Amino acid sequence: MNDIIRNFSAIRITDTAIVGGKNASLGEMTVTLTGKGIKVPEGFATTAAAFWMYLDINGIRQSLLQLMQQLDRETFSNLAETGAACRKLILEGTIPAEVEREILRAYNVLGKGAPVAVAVRSSATAEDMPEASFAGQHESYLNIRGEQALLKAVRRCFASLYTDRAIKYREDNGFEHSKVALSVGIQLMVRTNGSCSGVGFTLEPESGFRDVVLISGIWGLGENIVQGTVAPDEFYVFKPTLLEGKQAIIQRKLGDKAKTLCFSDDPNAEESTVNTDTLLEDRQRYVLSDPEVLQLARWAMQIEEHYNCPMDIEWARDAVTGELFILQARPETIHTAKKPQQLKIYKLREKGNCLVTGEAIGEKMATGIARVLQSPADIGELRPGDIVVTDNTSPDWDPILKKVAAIVTNTGGRTSHASIVARELGVPAIVGATDATQKIRDGAAITVSCSEGKIGYVYEGALPFEVIEMDPGNMALPESTEACLIISDPDKAFQLSFYPNDGVGLLRMEFIITHAIGIHPMALVKYDELKDKAAWSAITEKTLLYPDKKKFFVDKLSQGIATIAAAFYPKDVIVRMSDFKTNEYAQLLGGKEFEPLEENPMLGFRGASRYYHPLYKEGFGLECAAIKMVREEMGLTNVKVMIPFCRTVEEGRKVLNVMESFGLRQGENGLEVYVMAEIPSNVLQAAAFADIFDGFSIGSNDLTQLTLGIDRDSALVSDLFSEEDAAARMMISMMITAAKKAGVRIGLCGQAPSDLPDFAAFLVAQGITSVSFNPDALLKGIANIRKAEDEYGINNKNALPVLI
Repeated sequence: MNDIIRNFSAIRITDTAIVGGKNASLGEMTVTLTGKGIKVPEGFATTAAAFWMYLDINGIRQSLLQLMQQLDRETFSNLAETGAACRKLILEGTIPAEVEREILRAYNVLGKGAPVAVAVRSSATAEDMPEASFAGQHESYLNIRGEQALLKAVRRCFASLYTDRAIKYREDNGFEHSKVALSVGIQLMVRTNGSCSGVGFTLEPESGFRDVVLISGIWGLGENIVQGTVAPDEFYVFKPTLLEGKQAIIQRKLGDKAKTLCFSDDPNAEESTVNTDTLLEDRQRYVLSDPEVLQLARWAMQIEEHYNCPMDIEWARDAVTGELFILQARPETIHTAKKPQQLKIYKLREKGNCLVTGEAIGEKMATGIARVLQSPADIGELRPGDIVVTDNTSPDWDPILKKVAAIVTNTGGRTSHASIVARELGVPAIVGATDATQKIRDGAAITVSCSEGKIGYVYEGALPFEVIEMDPGNMALPESTEACLIISDPDKAFQLSFYPNDGVGLLRMEFIITHAIGIHPMALVKYDELKDKAAWSAITEKTLLYPDKKKFFVDKLSQGIATIAAAFYPKDVIVRMSDFKTNEYAQLLGGKEFEPLEENPMLGFRGASRYYHPLYKEGFGLECAAIKMVREEMGLTNVKVMIPFCRTVEEGRKVLNVMESFGLRQGENGLEVYVMAEIPSNVLQAAAFADIFDGFSIGSNDLTQLTLGIDRDSALVSDLFSEEDAAARMMISMMITAAKKAGVRIGLCGQAPSDLPDFAAFLVAQGITSVSFNPDALLKGIANIRKAEDEYGINNKNALPVLI
């Protein structure tokens, strides 16, 4: 019997040559991980020997070999014809009596005598190895019930070894066709009708960042994720704090989940599954609870630890028992094979008219001619270097996608087929662009940009861009002066974490408030009292999932901050509390109702003065609640806080008292609170400020403006603005000297140290121990600092450590 079938409980990962990678992995998990609480549905697999018996008894092994020898390996012009002929040979065969007997015996044992529903999956004998994955190349059949239906599905799996895409895949990867067998896995179905399923990665699939687990889920069967038919819910879980028992979900995204794939109730139906529109109430709620997300993440980490490499898993939840199951696990092949920390940074030299947006897959850019295709049958219209624009892709597209410069699809998410193939091919893709096939003209030159965060853009025309290559492993940071980043966009955090850095010296939360929230915090606090009915309606729609509107602000802000904090953990991430001016706050939804009109907002109701004032104090409380959630619930204690535009020492004390009233007590759980040094009073009263704050960050732009009395945005006087002005330098020098004397931290945030080598040298000579740069200025800034350190022979290793 063991020559024909193997129960999962008798299979180990070393049996890949016998049952293929997929089934070997299922057996490995069944034997080694079920004892640790990970649930894997029972099943068995036919062996490679059974496949060879099938070919030999039907006398088709030599015929298949001859058909493969006739394949046009230059242009693959006869690929479809050859594949069809091979599949016909296999499908017309008869399953050997011995093989049929053992399959049905094992099936009846699995169902305890009842015609139980099973998944019937193909597993090639060289499948799911880290250096090459056959994922999606062969067929799987779900909800198969009864002996004859099972045997038919087994024969169809055998035939799928010769799908067009599988033939092309073996050719591209150097596998000899006649030496690859097909094992069939027969596994109990998890009852997902009325429940959910999905996939997971034990790394962030775009950047390869290793410290998160990504869980994606939809209602019903998971095929809609793979096919890119729907956008799933997504959850990012931070591994280090999950291990500490924290509520480590740092990001949630509600997908549209527009379709639900279910088992057919009709036993006589030609198809065993049916795809229906998802109910609105189900679209508007997450498929998993937080405990379930954390459970799946823990399992994913255990699987990763066992296999000692990043993993790609499939999961499902049973509708009757509510139990979670792992259906498959395979090595993640894209980042596993990539040389660590090799970075290419793509930058547009100019922007054009944006045609569509969607989810960005990868961080690259490409230009080319758009080819709006309806199906793989349109291959004749495609030329190497073209950009495919289509509704969605399936494995049948694989042979032609190897030609393309980029992929754009109307539907799909980060775990869809188009996304997976784009990563394998190393080309940019934009998925879920909704109406790309209508808005992008066939034959038009376009630019696909995936380098601007999680949102991908398709621009009209072939726009110029540059590529900067760097190996962070070979880029030494300065010896004495810490080089930190200035960050606003959480979507870029994982990629930026690979840059050489000493942490984040300035996290501007205004970007998160504007882009992820878009609502004035006081409009959420006073939601029931809003007078602006149009704003009330818009806020109601935007916060539909939140009966408590204040929680919307706290959740969105905390997730944005947590994503950046996780990316750089355990390095310090300094979060500046909100520093909108009144005219900027008024632009937020509902904001006009809560903001006074000011002649000069730059010098008005901004920064620290807002935090204790009745007009905004409760809004500041929401900011504090978000920080508290990140630090205490999620466990990201590397987050520090910075107070902007604090005019007086007394004002500083008021802010610290208000923070404490909202649950953020300086010094508790290691919380440090810094202050921006951007007003001359901060410099003149540095010693007094140092008594109540843990350190300073020089905001060189505002400090220069206020020292020189210049509005640098005024065309009439802006030419007088210079951070190198003697007065501005004197203020900075005084600030650094005072901070060092007080024994507190001191740093600077600004562009000047990267643009002006002399300014960098000045800071190094003064003994500053940290400078924070915008990402596009970091490398140049590091070079300037290292040069200055060499010239001055300065080594501050024994000085007080300084961040910000």
